[in-house]
Amino acid sequence: MTHNQAQIGATDVPRETPPGPTTQDGAVGAGEVLRPVTYSGNPEIGWTPIADEAERATKLLHPDNMFPRPARRRVLTVANQKGGVGKTTSAVNLAAALAMHGLKVLVIDLDPQGNASTALGVEHRSGTPSVYEVLIGEVSLVDAASVSDQSDNLYCVPATIDLAGAEIELVSMVAREARLKEALTTEALDEIDPDYVFIDCPPSLGLLTVNAMVAGDEVLIPIQCEYYALEGLSQLLRNIELVQGHLNPSLYVSTILLTMYDGRTKLADQVTSEVRKHFGETVLRTVIPRSVKVSEAPGYGQTVLTYDPGSRGSMSYLDAAREIAEVGARADQ
Repeated sequence: MTHNQAQIGATDVPRETPPGPTTQDGAVGAGEVLRPVTYSGNPEIGWTPIADEAERATKLLHPDNMFPRPARRRVLTVANQKGGVGKTTSAVNLAAALAMHGLKVLVIDLDPQGNASTALGVEHRSGTPSVYEVLIGEVSLVDAASVSDQSDNLYCVPATIDLAGAEIELVSMVAREARLKEALTTEALDEIDPDYVFIDCPPSLGLLTVNAMVAGDEVLIPIQCEYYALEGLSQLLRNIELVQGHLNPSLYVSTILLTMYDGRTKLADQVTSEVRKHFGETVLRTVIPRSVKVSEAPGYGQTVLTYDPGSRGSMSYLDAAREIAEVGARADQ
């Protein structure tokens, strides 16, 4: 028996879990939905990390099962006034995962930084038809939407630098809080007919974020598993209540997603436990791990699902999207 054969051991007895508690690009998150380890077809090789990642990537890029369509169109406002919590990253990756599994998705980039537009590979130089022109009534939502190069089912209304001054311009307009809602009428969306609409808000509680909350039915809040995670969350919830009371009675917090989980720290577990205790089933079971691949992807104008489809970050966003799709399919209204 060679040294390599001795290391492999009995290949006819499958192992239930891969060696080690972490992956190359991030720690396994508490409560994260994990898949059983896959094996290559060659019994001489057995389980290897590369074979496992390659098989995961293949299943993601060429899915054999599609996500269920929601009972009705879902418009989710992705908001958190605290910056750097994975808000835009979560919006684009959840949208891409849903689109890759057969659903039509529209992402509205309402952040003047235009990071969602960058991640989806959509042109957003100044002068490009964008959400700014939609808000001031110069173009329709459909005319401003572009198909992302990530998927034929994925559309994006980009944000340009012009949006930076939009809050000042909106102040003097009639029904300034409902400009986006007016643009999101059923007639305006007939051409795209999306199953899901994600509105990526700026990291503030200004007029743009209020427009997003008035236009949407649901709020998705990404919360990072770190010390200051809950800082400012109470103010965000108060603003949501104000919008409910005065502008959009149907608005509610439907989804909370825990991001940037690092299993090497006790703090991450403490934050996770606290959030789950306070918000219950609103919190998705899947936790997004802190991942180098997730951070790198936007620099290449991609979501992590196309940049590194076999990575743990990609699989986590896929699991989170599946949870969202399952909830949407069960909705009664």
